[in-house]
Amino acid sequence: MPNRELDELDRYIIYRLQQDARSTSAAEIAEDYGVSPSTVRNRIGRLEADGVVQGAHVDVDYELVGYQLFTIIFCTAPIPEREELAREALEVPGVVSVRELMTGEENLHVIAVGRDSDDLSRLGRDLSKLGLEIVEEELVHNEYSCPFYWFGQDDETELESRES
Repeated sequence: MPNRELDELDRYIIYRLQQDARSTSAAEIAEDYGVSPSTVRNRIGRLEADGVVQGAHVDVDYELVGYQLFTIIFCTAPIPEREELAREALEVPGVVSVRELMTGEENLHVIAVGRDSDDLSRLGRDLSKLGLEIVEEELVHNEYSCPFYWFGQDDETELESRES
């Protein structure tokens, strides 16, 4: 798939949606940027159709609902099977995401949650049964994220000049 060029409005829309897609309306983005809401809705539709924007994600505080063990399981998968094993790992109860790395021995990072050490032991067994070699497991204390800096950088300056 060829790269999709993003113009300034596309980048601004993505930046705003990364901040809070659930509570940010097309009308708010349009007002802040100085275009019509229908323009923003059309752009979002095109970004989704082109595969640039893929869904909206909810951050869950698993600890508040009884899953206090948030872990990263570092696994090694044979290169020819890596993608298939990554998708299969998503079917294991407790797994919430999988990162497939292009290089290194620990080429799959499985993110999982559990209530207790029995859950984590079962996760390890289930992943091993798939054919993954578990190299290491780390409990996560906190995870932080933010919108991609470059999507919003030029837009702040542009918005300020437009508002003047």
